[in-house]
Amino acid sequence: MKITEPPVRTAEQRKRDVLARLERESDVWVASADADGLPCLVALWFVWDGEAVWVCTRLTNPTGRNLRDGGRTRLAFGSTQDVVLVDGDVRTFEERNVPDAAADAFTAKTGWNPRADSATYAFFRVRPHAVQAWHGTHELGGRHLMRDGVWAV
Repeated sequence: MKITEPPVRTAEQRKRDVLARLERESDVWVASADADGLPCLVALWFVWDGEAVWVCTRLTNPTGRNLRDGGRTRLAFGSTQDVVLVDGDVRTFEERNVPDAAADAFTAKTGWNPRADSATYAFFRVRPHAVQAWHGTHELGGRHLMRDGVWAV
């Protein structure tokens, strides 16, 4: 049985699809590494504010420490047939310093308010500097939608 591939999407359509996904989905794979290069990959809830992805986790776990200390991450969405990769710079906000708009949006989307939890959590703002998106190998060309923080489309 031969798999029929859909037509290659335009860069504009890929960007629309990425932005829709950032609004629609609630989970993202967060990749980080410690100072020795030990990788860590976890799924976290997120919210998109139109400019950045916000995630939340404890500073006492490896992901929290890696995001804080390393200052960068790669976020991954989707399956191998519907990929979105976001490389971004990370800024850490402890609970008392997180902007209310970001924390409130996170709570509204996920139904969980980390600021009301008994454990101490931090929020991490990920500002994209590179975005790639493709559906299967036939879309690998043209997959770079953002470079150096600027949308190519």
